[in-house]
Amino acid sequence: MRICFILNPTSGTNRTQDVPALLTRYATKVGADFAIWLTEFAGHAETLAQQAAAEGFRVVVAVGGDGTVNEVGRGLLGTAAALGVVPRGSGNGLARHLKIPLDIAGAVRRACRPTFQRIDVGYLNGRPFFCTAGLGFDAHVSKMFAQAGTRGLSTYVKVALREYRRFRPTPVQVELNNQLIDTDCYVLAFANAAQYGNNAYIAPLANIEDGLLDVCLIDGLSLTRAVRVGVGLALGTLATSGGAVYHTSHHILVRSTTPIGFHIDGDYIEDAIAFEAKLAPLALEVAV
Repeated sequence: MRICFILNPTSGTNRTQDVPALLTRYATKVGADFAIWLTEFAGHAETLAQQAAAEGFRVVVAVGGDGTVNEVGRGLLGTAAALGVVPRGSGNGLARHLKIPLDIAGAVRRACRPTFQRIDVGYLNGRPFFCTAGLGFDAHVSKMFAQAGTRGLSTYVKVALREYRRFRPTPVQVELNNQLIDTDCYVLAFANAAQYGNNAYIAPLANIEDGLLDVCLIDGLSLTRAVRVGVGLALGTLATSGGAVYHTSHHILVRSTTPIGFHIDGDYIEDAIAFEAKLAPLALEVAV
C-alpha cells in the first residue's frame, strides 16, 4: 500500500519542527512505502491530491490544518484513494471527530496501518466541506482571523471577542424539510461532523455517515445567550442548552436581501445573498 503525505509547510503554530524528517522517521519505522510532497501555494494541495490518486497512491494524507484537509479531500473526491490526516492546524476539526491522534507519531501510524470507512460530504454553494460550513458570525470571525497575522486558539478567541461587539444578525429565509423559516441569522451552521475544531461542538449530535446535515441556527447573541452558547460549545451540550435551534436535512436553501459571508471548513470564502447546502452520502473514503 503506497502512501503520499501532502504537507503544508505553513500550517501550525510550531514552525521549529522538521516535519518532513518526523514523517520520514515514523513512516519508515512502520515499514511504509511512502512519498512526501510539499505544497507551494494556496490550492496546491488539491492538485497534488489529484496527482497522487492518479499515480495509484492508496492513501493520501493531508499534513496540515482543516484548510489543507479540505483541499486534499476535494482532490480525492471521485478517486480510489482514501484521505488520511496528520493534524497540524489550529482546530483540527475532522481529525478530532474521526479520533485521529493529534501527535505526529500516532497520526502517522494510523495513516500507515488504517482501517477504511466512508463519510458524507457536504456542499455549500457548490463547494465541498467535510466538517462544517456556515454563514454569519463564524464566517465573519474566520475572515478577521485570516487577517490577524498570527494563528492559534488564543488569537481566534481574541478576534471573536472583539467582533462580538460589532457584529449584527441579518434577516434570512431558510427553506428545509418543506417548511419556510423567516428568522434572523447570527449563526447558521451546516455540520457534517460535530465540531468546528478545538473541541468546540457546534453540533454535538452530528453523525458523519447518516446522510444528513445538522443545521444549527442562532438568531441572536445577547450576553446571556453568548455565555450559554460558549459553555455549550465547550461541553458539547449546545443542542440541549436552549442557546440554539437544530434541524436535520439533506438539502437547505437560504435567501437574504443583504450579503452575508460564508465559510467552508473554517476558511472564509465570500459574501452572497443566496445559499444552497446539500449532502452527498458516503462520498469520500477515509483512512482512520
